[in-house]
Amino acid sequence: MRIPFALILFALIQTSACADLSAAEVTSAISNQTPVAGSVTESSPTRLSEVVVSGEQPGPGMWRVEHGDNVLYILGTLSPLPKRMRWKSDEVEALIASAQQVINPTEVKAKSDLGMFRTAMLLPSALRARNNPEEQTLVDVLPADLYQRWLPLKERYMRRNRSVEKRRPIIAASQLYEKAIDKSGLESSSRIDKVIAKAAKRNRVEVVEPMIEITIEDPKAMLKEIAGASLDDIGCFKSTLDRLEIELEHMRARANAWAIGDLEALRELPSQDRGRACIQAITGSAAMQSRGFDKLPERAKQAWLEAVDAALTTHTITFAALPMRQLLGDDGYLQALTARGYVVVAPE
Repeated sequence: MRIPFALILFALIQTSACADLSAAEVTSAISNQTPVAGSVTESSPTRLSEVVVSGEQPGPGMWRVEHGDNVLYILGTLSPLPKRMRWKSDEVEALIASAQQVINPTEVKAKSDLGMFRTAMLLPSALRARNNPEEQTLVDVLPADLYQRWLPLKERYMRRNRSVEKRRPIIAASQLYEKAIDKSGLESSSRIDKVIAKAAKRNRVEVVEPMIEITIEDPKAMLKEIAGASLDDIGCFKSTLDRLEIELEHMRARANAWAIGDLEALRELPSQDRGRACIQAITGSAAMQSRGFDKLPERAKQAWLEAVDAALTTHTITFAALPMRQLLGDDGYLQALTARGYVVVAPE
């Protein structure tokens, strides 16, 4: 039986905490960068950050990756996005209908020989693992200055939540982040993922899912080991506070820029990667490293690139989507595709 990754780590990381690093953020859009009715028309990041756009929006254009006559279209996705935005997906759905294959982001799955009942019995251990060892609270495990930064943010976004003080820093950070995003007119959503999945299913387009499978022979022992161990998750906690104190307006501006298709603004706006610090807090632990959860980002990237190699060899049109953060940069996926000899054409 396959045990979903999120279930094994239920106590330590929620979907939102993984979202920034995992390749589960898939969306698609086509080149249409003209604001539509109801959108914010200013292109300045400062102006965009004042109001979160709403109504129907086109999203950004796509990169073309060419290998002879074969083409891969890649959409750069983003999370969070404006809560009241409706994505104008007609052209994307038409593109998927003409494709021979859709490549999903790499998925990490843990599997075990435990049955359904025995797997369910692990949940109490997982629930215990989300709290600090020895009944410590955040004030006990955090540096004093970091805890003082936490208090006003908790008061603002989680005033009535008392149990959060018992949680490990990585869990407390995740809960705070989601509350702050929600109150800022944004949401970490999979709605665009669903559009892509439905379009592929409706048109019977093959969906390829690059995967890393990890066999866990002793999940109960792993959870017990994690529950009693200290995690190096101060970096994740600090990164989350930094993002909410300094970056929240940039997040709103990036969400707006994605919605109206302003790739120039997306490139110019600073972006802090809290996800990498948070995932490292988990996968860097001895319990996880010894069970094959090491170098996951690099392994996920390689698995995806191998799927692209196969697609560009055999298909005339392929569609894929990846988080914008993974695509751009000197060590991004686009650079890796260029290094493999493909012609990469940016959206206009």
